[in-house]
Amino acid sequence: MSHIDTSANLNPWRQKPLAEKGLLALGMLVIAVGVPSWQSALAVAAIMTGVTLGAARVDVSTWWKTITAPFGFLLIGVVTIALQVKGWHVGLAPNGLELAGRLAARAFAGLTCLLFLTLTTPATDLVVGMRRLGVPVEITDVALLMYRFLFLLTDTAADMNLAQAARLGHVSYRRHMQSLGLLIANLMPRALSRAQALEVGLAARGWHGDLVVLRPARRISPFNMGIIAALEVAVLLFGLHYV
Repeated sequence: MSHIDTSANLNPWRQKPLAEKGLLALGMLVIAVGVPSWQSALAVAAIMTGVTLGAARVDVSTWWKTITAPFGFLLIGVVTIALQVKGWHVGLAPNGLELAGRLAARAFAGLTCLLFLTLTTPATDLVVGMRRLGVPVEITDVALLMYRFLFLLTDTAADMNLAQAARLGHVSYRRHMQSLGLLIANLMPRALSRAQALEVGLAARGWHGDLVVLRPARRISPFNMGIIAALEVAVLLFGLHYV
């Protein structure tokens, strides 16, 4: 989680208007999901990966660490579609490879779109954007608090793991498994305790249910919006050509 938040806050494209980044990411996502051709999905994936790593200058190692976990779920889904089980026999499903390939291409394209928005836009900017679109304040505040709670979970787990290592809890495989079990059993109560302390701290600062975040004014460039729209139309026409 820390590398995602660090990239989003220090990325050169953080200063770009959310409308421009949102149009690019969400427009490409709609094309990847809505157009059935795998050619358009691969085009979206190539463009979004190039924009993320090239134009936005996201570190390759950060991008790879972020994509690894969802890519694992993607592979599991592809395998379950490509194979079928009959009794004790496992074989290829009818048209399984084709369906799996289409799923992989479209899912990976959608993943690159979301990664671009995640690694170039802080959570606070996304919350401000949702509020401007009319999303209720209660929903955005819960989303922001849950985002903060994820950091509490990871920080608490890291602290507990470090304490176990300092007490020789990782000297053997058996001790390591015992320490892991203790960590899992005690992680949620400790994280909830820290979350309650966070709530008390907010109440002490006069919080009444509305998390106020900075809203820097960023001017939208009609030229950039036009280029993004033209690029998406070109990709859409390219994908429809193969339908």
